[in-house]
Order: sequence, then C-alpha cells, then structure tokens
Amino acid sequence: MTHYAPVLDGSQKAFLSCYLDSLALVERLHRLLLDVIKDEFERLNILEINSVQALLLFNIGENEVTAGELKSRGYYQGSNVSYNLKKLVDLGYMHHQRSEIDRRSVRVRLTDKGREVRGLIADLFARHAEGIERRGLVDTSGMDEINTALKRMERFWTEQIRYIY
Repeated sequence: MTHYAPVLDGSQKAFLSCYLDSLALVERLHRLLLDVIKDEFERLNILEINSVQALLLFNIGENEVTAGELKSRGYYQGSNVSYNLKKLVDLGYMHHQRSEIDRRSVRVRLTDKGREVRGLIADLFARHAEGIERRGLVDTSGMDEINTALKRMERFWTEQIRYIY
C-alpha cells in the first residue's frame, strides 16, 4: 500500500499541528480524569470499583439504560461496558432487569449504593469547577467556547464514521 503524504502550505501545517496537539490533549485529559477519580476513591477508601466504573455510574445517573444505549451515546466502547455493568450489578451498585419485549436486552439503573457513589463523583466535579472558577483558570464563556469546539469535533468525527459505513 502506497502512503500518500499531502503537500501542505504554512497555514495548513500550523492547523494540522494544532489539531494533533488537541487530539493528544483530549486523550491525556481522559486518562487524567480517570486518575483523579482513582485518587479520590483511594482517599475515601473505596477500593472495590475502579474509576471507569465510577464514571459509568455518574453518567447513568437517574436514567434506566441498556449497555447498547451507553455505547451508542459514545461513552464506552467494546465489551468493557458489559463487563463493567455486570461487575457493578454483582457488587450491588446497579439493578438489572431483562426486557419483557427483547429477552436479550437488559436494562440497568443505580441502586442506593450506586447513587451514593454518583453523589461522590458529583461532589468531586463541583469542587473542581469551583476551584477552576475561583482561580480564574477558565470562566464561563471560555468553558462554553471549549465545549462548542469539542462538540463540533465530535460531530465531524461522527460524520466521518457514518461516511465510512
């Protein structure tokens, strides 16, 4: 297979460089988020679930969902979702119930124990938001700009995936 390297002018090279920096930053931020949650749970001596599972509890919130819905929302990829949901059910953080219509489909929702963990994560995120704001690191309009740009990238990538298939 022949590799094609496009010829880029100065502004295209600069944009590509910024884009690659953004990709690396998004990846690092996700890993750091998981580390922050892990550190918080170690501090609170919550050792039976990991940071991915805790984030899963946070994102489910008060909803009742299937593993497929979580994957389609883009939060989680692959079979890890099923493994983590099963583990959270086994540990008592979630209820599960087979669908009456499609017996292959299982709906899950948080138990009181799961809502407690969700509350801990919500408190952690609230403390972070307050600290970022208090230090003047990013204000509301700056956060809105970041979110707008990231949503545009998300839409672009989603369109690329749909275009391929």
